[in-house]
Amino acid sequence: MVSVRTPSNEWTAIEEDRIQTSWLGKLAMRWWGRLLIAAVGWTGLALMFSLPNLMTGGFDKEFKMYCAQFWAWGMVTPLIIGFDRRLPFSGKQLGMRVLAHLAASPILTLLGFYIMKALRVALGTDPPSSLSPHQVFSILMIGWQLWFWLIYWIVAGAIQAYRYYERYMNTELRLERLEHSFSEARLNALRMQLDPHFLFNALNTISSHVERDPKLTRRMIEHLGDLLRMSLESKDRQEVPLTEEVAFLEHYLEIQKIRFGDQLRVVMDIAPEVKYAAVPSMFIQPLVENAIRHGISRRAAGGTIIVRAKPLGERLEVRVQDDGVGLPPGWRLEQSEGLGLSITRQRIAGLHPNGTSRFSVKNRIEGGTEVEVSVPLRLVGDEKSERAYA
Repeated sequence: MVSVRTPSNEWTAIEEDRIQTSWLGKLAMRWWGRLLIAAVGWTGLALMFSLPNLMTGGFDKEFKMYCAQFWAWGMVTPLIIGFDRRLPFSGKQLGMRVLAHLAASPILTLLGFYIMKALRVALGTDPPSSLSPHQVFSILMIGWQLWFWLIYWIVAGAIQAYRYYERYMNTELRLERLEHSFSEARLNALRMQLDPHFLFNALNTISSHVERDPKLTRRMIEHLGDLLRMSLESKDRQEVPLTEEVAFLEHYLEIQKIRFGDQLRVVMDIAPEVKYAAVPSMFIQPLVENAIRHGISRRAAGGTIIVRAKPLGERLEVRVQDDGVGLPPGWRLEQSEGLGLSITRQRIAGLHPNGTSRFSVKNRIEGGTEVEVSVPLRLVGDEKSERAYA
């Protein structure tokens, strides 16, 4: 079956594939790779903050001090994330999560601050005596501790924002998948309605000739067999190349030509550049059947069916015309369409939603009726398809 894909989920799949196959994505899939990326990132921030001191002569000390500060944040951030993940509150219980973080923030803040002091001692920017409790908890360090506490809430806030974004995107994705599944189910249901409708009308045509002309009846049955084979082969596809649809139509018209003889004339005008355009499977046959039943068969002299398909810019235009009796006065598509016409119109609208398709039925100036279908032009298929359905 041809999937009805929206731009958003197609973009998501492409992005996931691109990330997973990139060298950075592969690196991030390993724990040591994530550690390396984090170390490079925090060190890069320290370098950026140290650059103003590059020309003053104090760059080396400033860089080490900033490294100690950013590395300490880098070590505490996974602890904040791990603590948040283990909270027994749902994403909607934001107040409870805030209270939990309010209780944990002083402990992790002091831990981060102590790690920074230890790193400064290790890098040689502070003396070992700065690690004493008297130094760590002195009134001079309150400013630094408040700064670390603020950073804690920035990290916690970013985690909550990401959780909300992730929950929102998951909800959107679920809704998108449900909508996609519903669209496919609806298209399948419409197709299942069309198959028995077409089969019943074809059998009805054949049954009317069984006693009158057995040889012609056998020829009709042969064409019907080809129609059923082609229908079964395309049953799992909502769209097929136009060349397959035309081949299917030709077998149907052979049955009708046997029935009507010289009273039915058919003109096929298919532009070569749209032979492999993607079209809904079995969408022209109901239009032609409608033209024969309601236009040609009601005239004693019969008539002509014209099937045209051509590109118009970036769109494909398909027209089915007849020179029959035309539409009765006051006829409206929404109120007077038959089953075949109704299903075809709904399938086209389902495959090309949001006004990207056009379906109209109107009287021709020359007499008769014209059905016009306009859909976006998209080429599919190859020469193998043409040979298979020849």
